[in-house]
Formats: sequence, C-alpha cells, structure tokens
Amino acid sequence: MPTIRRLITEQDLQTAMEQGLRIRVFRDSHLIETGSIIIRLTEDTVITQSSVSDLTYHNRNNCQFFELKK
Repeated sequence: MPTIRRLITEQDLQTAMEQGLRIRVFRDSHLIETGSIIIRLTEDTVITQSSVSDLTYHNRNNCQFFELKK
C-alpha cells in the first residue's frame, strides 16, 4: 500500500525535485496526475514529467502535491 505525504513548503517541493521522488497531483479534489517527477519549479508553477515527451504545468495555487512512497 503506497503512503503519501503532502508537499506544502518550497523546501518540500525542492527536496522532491532534487531526489527525483514520484508525486501525485490533485486539483479540485481530483487526482489529475500520478507517478511523475518534478523537473522544475517557479514561483507559481510546478513542472512535472511522466515520460520522455510528457511535460505538465501545474499552478501552485490550484493544485496539491503529494510525495508517493511505496
């Protein structure tokens, strides 16, 4: 059973990016992405990658990010 931990602070997101941790992304209480990694952070955007050519841009104010631990 996977365990999830919410990534709230800038440091949480930065650590997840540096360690290449898999994450889940929720928007409006709906799971919109799972198993991707954070490749870049800006003040208002988190950019994730789930495959070689699949990049997704998430607004920090509209989404919740969770570290996925197996």
